[in-house]
Amino acid sequence: MRPLRNHRTGYASDRTWRDIQQFLPADMRLGDGLMPTEEYWDWQGHQIHLDRFTQPDSPATVILLHGVGTNGRQLALIVGGPLFRRGLSTVALDLPTYGQTHVQRGARITYDDWVQLVCDFITAERTRTGRPVVLYGLSAGGMLAYHAAAIHGHVAGIVGMTFLDQREQQVRDDTARNLLMSRVGGWFAARVAGTPLDQIKLPMRLTSKMHMLVNNPVVLRVVLADRTSAGNWATLRFLNSYLRYQPAVEPEDFAVCPILLTQPSEDRWTPLGLSDLVLRRVTRVPVTRVLLTGAGHYPLEQPGLTQMTEAILAFVGGLAESDSQ
Repeated sequence: MRPLRNHRTGYASDRTWRDIQQFLPADMRLGDGLMPTEEYWDWQGHQIHLDRFTQPDSPATVILLHGVGTNGRQLALIVGGPLFRRGLSTVALDLPTYGQTHVQRGARITYDDWVQLVCDFITAERTRTGRPVVLYGLSAGGMLAYHAAAIHGHVAGIVGMTFLDQREQQVRDDTARNLLMSRVGGWFAARVAGTPLDQIKLPMRLTSKMHMLVNNPVVLRVVLADRTSAGNWATLRFLNSYLRYQPAVEPEDFAVCPILLTQPSEDRWTPLGLSDLVLRRVTRVPVTRVLLTGAGHYPLEQPGLTQMTEAILAFVGGLAESDSQ
C-alpha cells in the first residue's frame, strides 16, 4: 500500500464530505487536527483508495465498508474518526466505481469482485499488522461484511448497519425504488446477464430508495448530486450479481465470529425486520442488536451517533477479552 502523493486524485478537492460534516457535531468533524491518511492499494489492476486512521496500540483493525449509496470518506466521518479518537485503528475502503478508487479501464465490476476484494484486503491487513480484523458495513456493506467473512474465516467480528439478503423477494420489494424496478427490473437484469446489454448503466437513485438514505433534506440533496456515492450509476451486470449473490455459508451454518447490528431507529429505508430475516437464522455465534436513537439510514443524528461508537467500542472490547481468556 502506498501513500497518496497527488492529493488532486484524493478527497482534498472533494466538497461533498465537507458539506456533510457541517451537520455533524463539531467534535466529530475532520480538520487539521484529525484527518485520515489517504493511500492507494493495488488490487487486480485497480487502485483502491483507503482512508486510514492508525492507533499504535489498537487491539484490532476495523475495516469500514460502504454500501451502494455512500463511500469510504463518508464512513470515515461518522465511524472512522470517532473510533480513532477512542483508541481504535480504522481503514475505510472505496469499493470499485465508488469514491476515489480508480477502476482499471475495461473492467466489468460485479458484486463478486467486491466480496473478493474485501477478502484479499483482510489478508493484507492481518499480514501487515498481525492484529485481528473487525468488519463494519453500512447499508449493503453489512451483508458484504458477512459474505466476505463467510469466505475468509479469519474475522474477529462483524458490525452491520443492516444485513440485507437480496435473494429474498421481500427485501428486494422493500429496498427497490418501486415494485416495477424490483420485479421487472430484476428480471430484465437477469435476462441480459452475459450479453452486451449488461453494461447498460442506471442511476442508483432510480433503482433503489436512495431518497431515504439521509433524513436531513439538505444533506440528501448534496449526496444525491455526488457521482462518487449516492449519485453513482451501476451496470446491470453489477446489479444482477448483487441481487443474486450466493453466500459461501448460509446463516444457519455461520460460525466465524460474533455479529453486532447497529440499527438506526429512524431508518426509513431498511427497518429492523429486513435484517432479522438474516439474523434470526444465525444461531451458532452471538448476535447483538443495538438501536440508535433518532438516527437515519446514514446516521447524522445524536444520540444515535454516540450510541453507535459506544456499541462498537464495547463489541471490540468484548472480542479482545475473549481472545485473552
